[in-house]
Amino acid sequence: MASDSLSLGELEAQYPLYCKAMRILVRDGVTINKARRTVCWQKLEILNHCLPRQYREPEQLYLHLKRDQLTAAGSR
Repeated sequence: MASDSLSLGELEAQYPLYCKAMRILVRDGVTINKARRTVCWQKLEILNHCLPRQYREPEQLYLHLKRDQLTAAGSR
């Protein structure tokens, strides 16, 4: 039986990959509304829902990365 769902452990193991994907989205100038429709956003939402003390909300991560990008661009 094939399943598209991942276990919580598998999601946790892929967390760095989802964060990297989010960094790429921010770097490429993807709007938050478009980012919300991505697989990485969905996986980050699941992690935040299941383990909110360990994983921040995807929107918070997006905004943090966006702020860092703007700060880095301003210091050039």
